[in-house]
Amino acid sequence: MLISSTVISGCTTTKRIEVAAATQGKIDAGVVLPKWPEDCRRQEAHAAVEVGAELRSVIVRERSALDRQNARTERCSIFYDDVKTRYRAK
Repeated sequence: MLISSTVISGCTTTKRIEVAAATQGKIDAGVVLPKWPEDCRRQEAHAAVEVGAELRSVIVRERSALDRQNARTERCSIFYDDVKTRYRAK
């Protein structure tokens, strides 16, 4: 008798979890997130290395590319932080 009681209550617990998950899914489906900026999808290319180019000029161009990518990462981080704040995500 004890075994069947445990099995029945186990099914009830599973059913409650399924109902809660379905309810949460309906709530989540109602949230429409803003479109991810195209700029955030872009990757910065490395500076081209030309045969005979002065090493210093290559490094300067590479650093500029890195600066652009770091600025892009910062903009995208600010965008995502704003989305989290507006939707109260944790």
